[in-house]
Formats: sequence, C-alpha cells, structure tokens
Amino acid sequence: MKVVEILKLGRNWLELLQDSCIKVTDVRFLDMYEEYLSMTDEGLKMSYISACLSEKFRISERQFFYLIKRLSQDCKIVAV
Repeated sequence: MKVVEILKLGRNWLELLQDSCIKVTDVRFLDMYEEYLSMTDEGLKMSYISACLSEKFRISERQFFYLIKRLSQDCKIVAV
C-alpha cells in the first residue's frame, strides 16, 4: 500500500485533526497521559509524576509538562 492510499483512507479524520489543531504525533503519548491521570488520582506529587513518566517515555520534564498541557486542552471542533 502506498502512502497516498493511506492518506486517502483517513483524509476526513486527518483534516478534522488538522482543523482542530491536534498533532497526530501525540498519539504516542496517550498511554503517558492515562498514567498521569491515574497517578494524580492517587495523590502523588507532580514533581514525582513528571520525573517518573518523563524517564519512562524518554522525554524531558519540560516536554512532559508541555504535552500534559496540550493534551488537557479543550478541543475546538470545526464543523465539516
């Protein structure tokens, strides 16, 4: 299968994501975000959470906070 064929299959979804300012590459951080939510529900301190998850997902702590902020934002849905 060629790249163009895959893009055509997911065109509507990709356009919706782009119009909503969602980065497709953030999909790799969904597990990290879920772990972040469960750790905060347990009452763990943010400094501990950021240290653990940034090490586990091999990102800097600064990037961790950037991703958490971005993934926590309300999404603006654009009518298609």
